[in-house]
Amino acid sequence: MPVEQALEMARAKGLDLVEVAPTARPIVCKIMDWGKYRYEQEKKAREARRKEHQIEVKEVKFRPGVAENDFQTKLAMARRFLEQGKHVKVTVMFRRREMRRPENGFEVLARVRQELEGIARADREAGALEGRDLTMVLAPLRRGT
Repeated sequence: MPVEQALEMARAKGLDLVEVAPTARPIVCKIMDWGKYRYEQEKKAREARRKEHQIEVKEVKFRPGVAENDFQTKLAMARRFLEQGKHVKVTVMFRRREMRRPENGFEVLARVRQELEGIARADREAGALEGRDLTMVLAPLRRGT
């Protein structure tokens, strides 16, 4: 129908003529209350944001020459975070001359991954050194997978 006739019908009902598909031939329009439609869309968006799940990431820091008791303490913290369903960022921090032997940091990360093998998977593996740090992100295993 002609645009003028559609506009007249919309005015008669006290509503708006809204273009639904402008690229279609012929152009598709709809008679609706534009303000009510926008309000409902915003309400749906607010509801979706409220239900959105934020992933919490906790960090556990190690040094390349970490002592056994410190390693076990920090490993227990990481295990507790994973059991709570949080992701764990494992960081190995280097200082001064420790930078010459980055393989020591990779060994620490490999040991952490091995110790937490049953409850976590590597979400992001350690790549190259990022500044003076070496990082890896562990995610908790889902039940039933």
